[in-house]
Amino acid sequence: MNKLITVSPSPHVHSGQSVNKLMYGVVLAMVPALLASVLFYGMGAIVVTLVSVASCLLFEYLIQKFILKTPVRISDGSALVTGILLAFNLPSNLPWWIIMVGALVAIGIGKMTFGGLGNNPFNPALVGRVFLLISFPVQMTKYPVPAGISTPYQSTVEGFTGATPLGVIKEGLKAGESFSDLAHKIPSYLDMFLGNMGGSMGEVAGVALLIGLVYMLVRKIITWHIPVSILGTVVVFSGILNLANPEVYAGPMFHILTGGLLLGAIFMATDYVTSPMNPLGMLIYGIGIGLLTVIIRVFGAYPEGVSFAILIMNGFVPLLNRYIKPKRFGEEVKNG
Repeated sequence: MNKLITVSPSPHVHSGQSVNKLMYGVVLAMVPALLASVLFYGMGAIVVTLVSVASCLLFEYLIQKFILKTPVRISDGSALVTGILLAFNLPSNLPWWIIMVGALVAIGIGKMTFGGLGNNPFNPALVGRVFLLISFPVQMTKYPVPAGISTPYQSTVEGFTGATPLGVIKEGLKAGESFSDLAHKIPSYLDMFLGNMGGSMGEVAGVALLIGLVYMLVRKIITWHIPVSILGTVVVFSGILNLANPEVYAGPMFHILTGGLLLGAIFMATDYVTSPMNPLGMLIYGIGIGLLTVIIRVFGAYPEGVSFAILIMNGFVPLLNRYIKPKRFGEEVKNG
């Protein structure tokens, strides 16, 4: 009797990780980018982040407590992550009430409508961001110029705001200018890498985002498949276009360092709930995001395409999980 086999459902192997550990690990990985945004945008970045985080926590608490009437789980860190990511996708001068609207959409529609953490098919922060971009396009595209800019790019500034490098190139090409003619109107690649350019709070410091990527890879919070497949696809696709016509199509380095590509590839596309569960699915998912990003940036109406690309591929994740599965343990292998 003392040798009875206990039968139980999966999982049978535990890694020691938990939702709380993973979420707060992501928060730590975002600290360098948050510090960089405060460095360049000052108090505005702090206010936007605090309003976004507080709103996400508040709305999740109210919905769980009074609408869904389920246990309140705001301490698991997921609403905190959504709040920081939403802030990273906003200008640092956005009015507080618009931030709260974005947080309500992100939590209420993007997450809790589907049942909360683990059930949402789309990244909540991106749902909030895209809603605000469509609803408040003027406020969402007026970016403060970071402190310290001293390049000809400053000539595009009206008051204290200016266009992003993606916007400058997009409008210039539409007006018939060539990429080489427009190069003096945007920051250097070094400035872009260090964060000395206009844009959303979390877009402006590539070096800080890469530090976060290294941290999450070392801590095994994420794997390399999604970030590398996204960035690699963008490099290949934009490189081919650039070789075909360098006066019309920007090169890979420009696409990597501008806009929200690094932010999206490292922190948004790698969301556990809305990304595939196995490596092959992750690679296909990342390739799709990279292709769509370049297509929207180059041929679409918007200068940026990362948010739309990730949301579109979020919709394909259930299919990828269904049809691309690892072999089951104990499955019979048929020979020839």
